[in-house]
Amino acid sequence: MNGTVVAIYVCPFAGGQMQHVETVEAIAGAGLMGDRYATGEGSFNRNRQGKRQVTLINAIFFPNSGFDYPDARRNIVTEGVELMWLIGREFRIGQARMRGLKYCDPCNRPSKLSGKEQSFQEVFFDRGGLVAEIIESGVIKVGNLIIPPPKGY
Repeated sequence: MNGTVVAIYVCPFAGGQMQHVETVEAIAGAGLMGDRYATGEGSFNRNRQGKRQVTLINAIFFPNSGFDYPDARRNIVTEGVELMWLIGREFRIGQARMRGLKYCDPCNRPSKLSGKEQSFQEVFFDRGGLVAEIIESGVIKVGNLIIPPPKGY
């Protein structure tokens, strides 16, 4: 089943404010244009460009959580696709092709940076999202389909 891109966020440097964008260029081996991961400026890839490229999280976990999409510090907010099923698989979002690498463990950095008292790590336990790599560059837009490989792939 295909999912959909609900929102896209980038942040030019570690700890900065997440910025909502409608369209972004995904750069193979690096990350999203304008995002800290693409330049090796992120907290989880400092001086190691390409180590962490893009993160995704499911929108269904936000209602009544006390957190808004940008608070999560994830790049792509999705709906309609099970992100954990994409680990180890290639998928398309818009014109870009990606591969799911691993579960994105929630930590409390989002709580600290958003000024929330709740623990992001606790609220999003087992709901942290997905770390993916970009294997083919292309444009991604809000509303694009997330097309996973066929079942049995």
